[in-house]
Amino acid sequence: MSNHKTHTGNISADLDNYIENHTSPEDDLLYNLRRQTHLKLLRPRMVSGPVQGQLLTMLCQMIQPQTVLEIGTFTGYSAICMARGLGQNGHIDTIERDDELESFIRSWVQKAKLEDKITLHIGDALQVIKTIEKKYDLVFMDGDKREYPKYYEAIMARMNAGGFILADNILWNGKVVEAIDPTDEYTRGILQFNTMVKEDPRVEQVILPVRDGLMMIRVNP
Repeated sequence: MSNHKTHTGNISADLDNYIENHTSPEDDLLYNLRRQTHLKLLRPRMVSGPVQGQLLTMLCQMIQPQTVLEIGTFTGYSAICMARGLGQNGHIDTIERDDELESFIRSWVQKAKLEDKITLHIGDALQVIKTIEKKYDLVFMDGDKREYPKYYEAIMARMNAGGFILADNILWNGKVVEAIDPTDEYTRGILQFNTMVKEDPRVEQVILPVRDGLMMIRVNP
């Protein structure tokens, strides 16, 4: 296993290491996927990693969704983790904008033997969602932060009552509590999204300080 660690927010590297060392470890496939992501791709920190990956697996084991939507596949780590937590009839639609990642993603889904659980869609999420005739029990949102408010509007029209939305990076490396750079569209997108959810009477939510912040949203029955 690699000794390379990263940390975010106000969690020290030592505490980050402690958390990872006391979380069920990733298996060889996920470790190698994470390693190849770091070796071959730009912005490898976008990969979910073992702590968030284990959380996603366990949440799927608890919620037992039949239909899952992921916005932002990246290299497929999070999709594989969620698929491993699904029941027999559970299925994931995952959307990735970058078509250059398609062959990489498909190769790792195949290595994980999860082709029957994961359908990859390449394209702009807001457009792809329109083409999928399905309602969802669980959505994992990890796409373009500028588009989070639009994702939320599109997703809410497709959610089953009692369903869950998991929105990643909603603390945005602490920028949500700092003075806003007027040119920073990413931070403004996150802030607008967080406010939208807070003020939406159709849902209840909690922020989990995992990595860069994960908001868990439950659609009221």
